[in-house]
Amino acid sequence: MLEAETRERETGTAPVPVRAPLRRLRPASAVDKGLADAAVARRLFVLLPFAMIAGLIAYAALPFEPAPQALAMLAAAALLPAVLLWRSPGLPLAGLLLAAWAGFCLLPLHGLWFGTTMLTRPAYGLYQGRVDEIVSATDESRRIIVSGLVPLSDDRPVDIARARLVVPPQPPLAPGDIIRANMRLAPVPGPILPGAFDGQFHAYFAGIGAYGNVTSDFALVSTGGPDPTRAVEGLRMAIGSRIDAVLTGPSAAIGRAMVVGDQSAIDDATRKVMAAAGLAHVYSISGLHLSIVAGGMFFLLRLLLAAIPATATRWPVKKIAAVGGIVAAAGYLLLAGGLANVPALRSTIMLGLIFGAVLAGRRALTMRNVAIAALAIIVIDPASVFRASFQLSFAAVVALIGIYEMPRPPPAGERNWGQRLWATIWATAITSLIAGTATLLFSAYHFQQTAPLGVVGNVLVLPVVSLVIMPFAVLSVLAMPFGVEAPFIMAMGWGIDRMIDGAVLVAGWSAGLTGNPLLTGLALIIGLVALAWFAFLNSWWRLLGPALALPLILLVGVDQRPDLLVADTTQAVALRTEAGLGLITGRTGSFATDVWSEHYQESIAAMAEGVRCDSLGCIATSDRFSVAVVRNAAAFAEDCGLNQLVIARIRAPANCTGSQVIDADALAAGGVHWLRWNAAAGRFDIRTAIPNLTRPWRVVPR
Repeated sequence: MLEAETRERETGTAPVPVRAPLRRLRPASAVDKGLADAAVARRLFVLLPFAMIAGLIAYAALPFEPAPQALAMLAAAALLPAVLLWRSPGLPLAGLLLAAWAGFCLLPLHGLWFGTTMLTRPAYGLYQGRVDEIVSATDESRRIIVSGLVPLSDDRPVDIARARLVVPPQPPLAPGDIIRANMRLAPVPGPILPGAFDGQFHAYFAGIGAYGNVTSDFALVSTGGPDPTRAVEGLRMAIGSRIDAVLTGPSAAIGRAMVVGDQSAIDDATRKVMAAAGLAHVYSISGLHLSIVAGGMFFLLRLLLAAIPATATRWPVKKIAAVGGIVAAAGYLLLAGGLANVPALRSTIMLGLIFGAVLAGRRALTMRNVAIAALAIIVIDPASVFRASFQLSFAAVVALIGIYEMPRPPPAGERNWGQRLWATIWATAITSLIAGTATLLFSAYHFQQTAPLGVVGNVLVLPVVSLVIMPFAVLSVLAMPFGVEAPFIMAMGWGIDRMIDGAVLVAGWSAGLTGNPLLTGLALIIGLVALAWFAFLNSWWRLLGPALALPLILLVGVDQRPDLLVADTTQAVALRTEAGLGLITGRTGSFATDVWSEHYQESIAAMAEGVRCDSLGCIATSDRFSVAVVRNAAAFAEDCGLNQLVIARIRAPANCTGSQVIDADALAAGGVHWLRWNAAAGRFDIRTAIPNLTRPWRVVPR
């Protein structure tokens, strides 16, 4: 039988097998198959951080603070289906339910452990406290975090855990020092616009109950004893001083930011130029910097040990180099601010997983490692999920890993130096394009700015960062104990100057191209879902989620511009007319007007068109509505009912009817008010920066 079959094949008389025709899967079937394949490959693990983030969002969006009993009931509601699904095919779903429940409970637990009572009214007096952290330092002032504030006279005690203070530049301070000064403590301000950065939320979970400044008699009472935190802070300050001794201006400021994570000295002009060129991420210590430092240490150690015959043949060179990379990353994290620097912390965890995979002989760059790093950050600092730094870094890493884990053809044969150079430039451009595209939504939401030529800026500048700035930054730090760091710092400064030159060039090319998108929080939710889809699938169908997210965001996620803005703590009231935004009351240059102008990317005139003022108040009229701003209670009788809107910094009388009213009580409860005229309803649609005062991080007026 076997001989007959062999003879048939050799003579060509064997029947030709008929292949079944290939069937092209329909798109819906292909997507279903991709989802099933991802589930079979245990890709559901990468959805755990997304489930936790969903739980965090659900808790933060509640209009009330849930009681502990409600949290226990929610735990039971999540655990019951998890138990039922535990030994069934629904086990992955049980894990997602538990992750969402854990995310929902994380913030209240962190509030219980680290939260504080919020100061509700200003306090003045002579206080003494302990320095916990030096946030930033310039020649003019320092920002510090102090705890244990106690009055030294008959001044009012403040029941807060910590406060953030602006103090004079002298005398030198370090964590553990005891200071004394006359201080002015103020409540932490709320968001300056609906949906904007919420200082009260983040301050509460950091244990900061008040902002303040020293008014006089600032003194160092005693210095702290030996402490690791004190030693690290002293080292950071010493390194920053050495950089300032060699460099000046923007070079020194960016050098300090890239070496020790202190961005306080970077001026607004430099920030704007770097942002317009898509290079703002360069001076914020994150994955780029840590990868260069840790990867460079890994490469050098491996090269050195492999060059020595005795160690190359007897020692596990690659694993020793991986340990060196972990140590380098951890050391850089300490210089960058430790746990307070979330992008650096996330990158350090990611690098630890990568080098850990090298030690274990496993694949290093995987979406599971990204998920593990994200889970660690969420557990350590759940409030960071609502900050731009976490969102930008998380989106960029997910996108890069997702694209580069896709199958690609291997490089063909040996390449000469020119081909290698072109491959490096091409990889830099593609990496920048992927990261820039992934972070575009979050940049647009938080900063209302895009960098259309960011890829060009990164291609021009990143070689200088990778080959000049960061290597010489590392060499300068290593040379500082011997006092010979000046040449290395000068080389680093030369690289920073070239980087700024490139940013100025690209920013000039970008003039008139930058957009000003205004997005709602719903756009971020859509982006999060699209990112989860992208992370979960491991085929080219993963691109379907982002592709569908774009038109959906344009349809329902684009915000409108206001017709009126009312500040809560200043006199500023801005009105939109045909000429643009202008003030009815208040002054330009105040914090509120500057933030409004930056957010909407338009200047605010000192006086809006059609405004008339007298001793009782101001009236602004347009072809759609009229607005009265009351300065004196006597104006209520005339303005109520005659204008569509009445604004007052005092309490309005109960008989002020016929008009929408925003008075002192409304401003105290809702903060900044955003208004847009609804012609169909004949009234203003109103949003408030503070949705309610029921959450523990809110400053309840007294």
